[in-house]
Amino acid sequence: MFAEIVAVVIFIAMFVLIVSEKIERHIITLVCAALTIIFVFGIGLHSLTAIDETLNVRSIFTTSFWYQAGEASESSSGINWSTIIFIAGMMIMVEGMAMVGFFRWLCMKLAKLVHYKPIPIFVTFMILSACLAMFIDSITVILFLAACTVELARMLKFNPIPVILTEIFCANLGGSSTMCGDPPNIIVGTSLGYTFTDFITNTGVIAGISLIVVVIFFYFVLRNKITTGEKIDPESLDFDPASVITDKKKFVLSTLIFLLAVVLLVTHAMTGLTVAMIGVGIAVLTLIVSGKNFLTILKKVDYKTLLFFVGLFVVVGGLEQTGILELLAGVIETLSGGNAYIMIAIILWGSAIASAFIDNIPFAATMIPVISALAETSGVPLNVMAWTLSLGTDIGGSATPIGASANVVGIAVASKEGYPISWKKYCTVLAPATIIVLVISMACIYLRYL
Repeated sequence: MFAEIVAVVIFIAMFVLIVSEKIERHIITLVCAALTIIFVFGIGLHSLTAIDETLNVRSIFTTSFWYQAGEASESSSGINWSTIIFIAGMMIMVEGMAMVGFFRWLCMKLAKLVHYKPIPIFVTFMILSACLAMFIDSITVILFLAACTVELARMLKFNPIPVILTEIFCANLGGSSTMCGDPPNIIVGTSLGYTFTDFITNTGVIAGISLIVVVIFFYFVLRNKITTGEKIDPESLDFDPASVITDKKKFVLSTLIFLLAVVLLVTHAMTGLTVAMIGVGIAVLTLIVSGKNFLTILKKVDYKTLLFFVGLFVVVGGLEQTGILELLAGVIETLSGGNAYIMIAIILWGSAIASAFIDNIPFAATMIPVISALAETSGVPLNVMAWTLSLGTDIGGSATPIGASANVVGIAVASKEGYPISWKKYCTVLAPATIIVLVISMACIYLRYL
């Protein structure tokens, strides 16, 4: 009982400290991980096996970690090294693309194609945000998209706040549609053995339907809040998007590497290459192409986030090794009475509400073993609960300014540029959109799977 109590106390303390934002989150999870190893695995369980299974280092040195003939699931227990290595590889690729001006070029090119008209830019950037977030971390998408939006707003005299808000929402929505679009999806995919195709044909379909609805919703709700009344003659703007490209040769090569990453992710179930292998390969190619700038790219990688993942997985491993997560699965099954419809609703809305106020990454990592246990006892297919969990965590985070990292980044960029976004302004627009998408998601899951 000592081990179980300590594991729960450490987990709750970790969550509270993360939400308080007074200490950097990677320090919180690493300290809590050390406490878990000492007090839960050591003093409580007296188990070296539990430590070995949670650290999971030996999995990296197996052939199946890098290559699988058919997609097999990686154990959800302990540190998910596939997730960490893949995210690190994609971070390196994105930094390489940013260095050559890819993102600014894309934004300026699209703005020019729609003749620098605010409303077409508004709609185009929503779709662009969703599409980019399918393959690139939503934080990076918003970081560059919001900055470009402010730049265009000053040039064209329109209000950038509604545009940035919808970009944030669409980035989170787009991220829900693929395995590599959002960290919770990467965790679900690598832990349970789902492929890029599995996600795009399940959560991707629901996200696509939802995107159409929310674009229409945002258009009618916000179109009158974008224009300021000042008219700018597009002909007076003589701006060449190519001018933001810092190195044309590296720009082309970086674009080709990005396209290669997309192809490898789409086909990895057929090629047998795991996401860890893809992440390493793409990172190596990016560093080779960057030439003498490779050290600059390596320095810009967000190592704090990677360390955050390491600590997080250890703490969640403590809950799993002590049986707490199985107990939680039993509670959900009891509340639902074994009814699949109620169980799906609890997972979807519970995930969404939790993700609106706490980081959706630790929540997703915590719920993987829970839905695995539920699938074994309830009769509800594991894949259905996996899609429900992904949608709930990814979309629910859009409801509040602190629900997802992309939200925080977007608001920070806007505020820094002189366009502050209050909680009221944020929630008035995006909370209703979140509810609309959750209702669509629940209806689609009920109609398609149950």
